[in-house]
Amino acid sequence: MYQVQRESQSLWVPLRGCRYHVRQWGTPTPGATPLVLAHGWMDVAASWQFMVDAFSQAFAQQRPIIAMDWRGYGLTEAPPTDSYWFPDYLADLDALLDQLYPGQAIDLVGHSMGGNVVMMYAGTRPERIRRLVNVEGFGMPATRPAQAPTRMGQWLDELKAQREGANALKPYADAAGVAARLMKTNHRLSADKAQWLAQHWARAGSDGLWRILGDAAHKVINPYLFHVEEALEMYRRITAPVLAVEASDDSLGQWWKGRYTLAEFHERLKAVPVLEKAVIPDAGHMLHHDQPQTLAALLQKFLA
Repeated sequence: MYQVQRESQSLWVPLRGCRYHVRQWGTPTPGATPLVLAHGWMDVAASWQFMVDAFSQAFAQQRPIIAMDWRGYGLTEAPPTDSYWFPDYLADLDALLDQLYPGQAIDLVGHSMGGNVVMMYAGTRPERIRRLVNVEGFGMPATRPAQAPTRMGQWLDELKAQREGANALKPYADAAGVAARLMKTNHRLSADKAQWLAQHWARAGSDGLWRILGDAAHKVINPYLFHVEEALEMYRRITAPVLAVEASDDSLGQWWKGRYTLAEFHERLKAVPVLEKAVIPDAGHMLHHDQPQTLAALLQKFLA
C-alpha cells in the first residue's frame, strides 16, 4: 500500500448544521498564508494526499494546509436532504474560513466541482483570496431557457427514483473491490495508491460491505439551469491571480461529446482579469493522482 509521507490530523468543525471534517497537514508557521484544498464530485479530502506528499519540505512547513470533505462526502455529515445545492458549497467554504482564518486572505485550490466552487467564491469574496488555482473545473455546458421545463421534470423524476432507492450506490465486497473500481475508472492509478485511497473513499458497514463515502443524493440533477453569463460576471470580479490547470487528456471531449468543448472553456477564461494556464502531460481528469509531483511543483511556483 502507498506509504504516506505527511500524516494529516482531523479537525471537526460545526458548519451550517453539518459536522464538517477537515484534514490538516503539518504544524504551520503563525501568520503564514493558509492553503485550502477543495475536492471534486464524488471524491474526498484524502484525495489530495499524494500532491501534499509531493510538496517540498520548505513549502509544506511554511503554511497551514487543509482540505475539507464537502457536505455529504467523506467523514462530513450528510444533511437531511434528497438533493444538493451548489450555493451551499460556497456558503460552507465561507463559514469554514470565518471559523479557521477570520479576516485572513488564503490561497485556494479546487479540483473539478471544487474548481467550479472556488472560481465562483473568488468572484463573490475577492478580498478573501490571495491566489487561486482551478484544476479541471470547467463549469457546465451553456443552457437555453427552453430547457427549463424538461430540466425541472428530470429533477422531479430523479427525486422519485431517490425515494424508491433506485439511485443507491453499489456496495463492494471488500476494500480490494473498491480499489479495483478506482483503477477501472482511472487506468493511470497505481495499485498501491488505489489500495490507500479505497480506505478513505469508502468504509465497511455493519453488514461487512464497503460503501462509497458519498451521499447518493449527490447524483440527483439540479433543477435550475447553468447560466454562462452569470458565471462570467463572477469570473470578472476575481482580483487574485488565477492558475487554470488542465490534464493532457480532454475530459470535456469525453464527457460532453461536442456539446461543450475546451475551446468554449478557454473563451470563458478570458473574463478572468489575471490568468495563467498550464497543461500537465500524461494525465487525465484526476491529475492530482496521475502526476502529483508535477502538479505540486506548479502550485509551489505559482503560490511563491
